Amino acid sequence: MKNLIKHGGLGHALLISTMSLVIGLADRVRRDERGDVPGWVMITLMSAVLVAALLAVAGPRLSDLFEQAINRVSGLG
Repeated sequence: MKNLIKHGGLGHALLISTMSLVIGLADRVRRDERGDVPGWVMITLMSAVLVAALLAVAGPRLSDLFEQAINRVSGLG
């Protein structure tokens, strides 16, 4: 995760904030000790982790594609 922080970027900031949210929710659920985690909480957490992982992998490529598209539209590329 430290390598991700070094390289910076919006995708990495989103990944870090998402992981912080997941960790915070997991801590809160652990403290409650009221039984099983409801299904919708687990689905939300898994979805957030999946989106964060995909963004970490595909983020740089998506950023490059966006810049190429902007350059072509503006006549720079």
